[in-house]
Amino acid sequence: MATAAAWRAGRWTWPQGRVLRLRDGSSGSGLLVLSSLLALVIAFAFYLAGNGLGYKAILIGCTSLILAALCVEIARKLRKEEYGLDLIAALAMGASLWFGEYLAGAIVGLMYSGGQFLEAYAHRRADEGMSALLAQVPRTALRLAGNGFEEIPIETVAVGDVLLIRKGDVVPVDGALVGEVATIDQAVLTGEPLPVRIARGGNISSGATNEGDAIEIRVLSRAEDSTYAGIVRLVEASRRSKAKLMRLADRFSIWFLFATVAIAGVSALISGDMARIVAVLVVATPCPLILAVPVALAAGTSKAAKQGVLVKGARPLEALAQATVAVFDKTGTLTAGQPEVGHIEGPEHPDRILRLAASLDQASGHVVGRALVDEAHRRGLVLSRPSEVTETAGSGISGIVDGVCVGVGGDTYFGEAPSSGADGSRSAMRVKVLFDGTPAGTITLEDRLREDAIQLVTQLRASGISRIVLASGDELAVAAAIARSLGLDDVAARLAPADKVAVIEKERVHGKVLMVGDGVNDAPALAAADVGIAVGVENLAAAAEAADIVLVRDDLTKIATAIGIARRSRKIALQSIYAGIGLSLLAMGFAGAGYLPPVGGALLQEAIDVAVILNALRAL
Repeated sequence: MATAAAWRAGRWTWPQGRVLRLRDGSSGSGLLVLSSLLALVIAFAFYLAGNGLGYKAILIGCTSLILAALCVEIARKLRKEEYGLDLIAALAMGASLWFGEYLAGAIVGLMYSGGQFLEAYAHRRADEGMSALLAQVPRTALRLAGNGFEEIPIETVAVGDVLLIRKGDVVPVDGALVGEVATIDQAVLTGEPLPVRIARGGNISSGATNEGDAIEIRVLSRAEDSTYAGIVRLVEASRRSKAKLMRLADRFSIWFLFATVAIAGVSALISGDMARIVAVLVVATPCPLILAVPVALAAGTSKAAKQGVLVKGARPLEALAQATVAVFDKTGTLTAGQPEVGHIEGPEHPDRILRLAASLDQASGHVVGRALVDEAHRRGLVLSRPSEVTETAGSGISGIVDGVCVGVGGDTYFGEAPSSGADGSRSAMRVKVLFDGTPAGTITLEDRLREDAIQLVTQLRASGISRIVLASGDELAVAAAIARSLGLDDVAARLAPADKVAVIEKERVHGKVLMVGDGVNDAPALAAADVGIAVGVENLAAAAEAADIVLVRDDLTKIATAIGIARRSRKIALQSIYAGIGLSLLAMGFAGAGYLPPVGGALLQEAIDVAVILNALRAL
């Protein structure tokens, strides 16, 4: 697990050698805010001292500094074909300098830099909250060298190398099994909740976890060509193709810019007084948009964080507020993602079957053994100490418990042909139990629906989500059963990561799409959706990187809570926009008619700012 210090340092090692660099724009905008405040204080001191030259020089310097930084930002955005509030603020500051209204220009600069700081600060806070969630994938591998193994960087692994994968290790590259059998957990890649058995020569994908004893694999592809790296590239492609969401304030500022220029030009043309241009521009400077919108949305992200929902900035919060379609992964999202005992049947009493099987499985580290032991403890059964235990990795286990020779395993462990689960799917596993060589019963393990899943669906319907779809890598029978039990609108099954992206694109005809998932296989869809939410406490590395929002607490109902917060925050932001623009238009009329000088307009604009910002703070 990488340290939080590494995250705060601004670098984060990512799969296959990528380095994630954090964007921290709050430091630059914070410096501009401090500079503006300090300049205004010093300028006011010069003014009181009667030093008019110093007063003007400080204000000119302050406004020019912010205007220069703003011009660089505008140039950067224009290259990306982005237009917004920056243009109006730049026009207002430039006109203030041109016509000698230095105080008005400095005030506009302060308001602009303050809004940028608030937005960057909210983004940085969201990024910092991720440090406890992101996990580091393997950066080294154990390669066979002579009679032993040597640890080498993952980038130097070559096709044909033999690697040692210890129990619990994540497979770093794609490979073929050298030994007889392996038990592999592929949940993060395929969504299958139960481990699978791989026979000699079988392929094992990178990103899977070795659940059995240590194994050896022969490398089939380099790290950059592996399955896991392919999924990471798919995430990046989805991000590049994802439609840009314009900031809420920017959408209003485009037409507001034309209205401002038109009023300023007409008033100057009719009156013949070119100074009225700066009066109109100053009072039209969209400080309510610059400040009130970031305040409302930052307040929303802060409130969501208190509920255990980390939102990566204002744009995801906006998208969440407008979502009408929800697409869910199944395993680990709507279900527990871990095998649990479903039912026990056989000639012996169920509790006796479970007690003796669980007693034996105390000596096993297999995920099925842990499930049996957990269920026995839940039922209050007293377990005995096993002896003469013999385990075949990934197949079965036998030993003596209370004088009874107990055997627990799959069909192949007892020399029979393999069979499907109770429902014919790979999401249910049947474990046979033998006492003294005689069949005693069968234990079925299932991936159960989470207790809060039904409540979540009800809350989503109430919050305005009109369509809910299940997108699963599991079998259709299993996925359809889950969808029916939750009353979902549609289901898609046996999906690869790329197929889930296709589901997202298909659902866009119904509205903005919210995707909820928990693992690597969900990462491309999380990146492709209008807003992606990563849930769960395991396998979040790629999911959390690709998602816009991360659910920290293990409570699905917080998703509906976050939607409510997002919609309320957006509603308050819109209220602030409408009120601010309305008052600004009214003031622009007075300024254009010559009844409001630039400094008076700046002060009036400040009063408007205070009103709309106080309204925006209601989002807290």
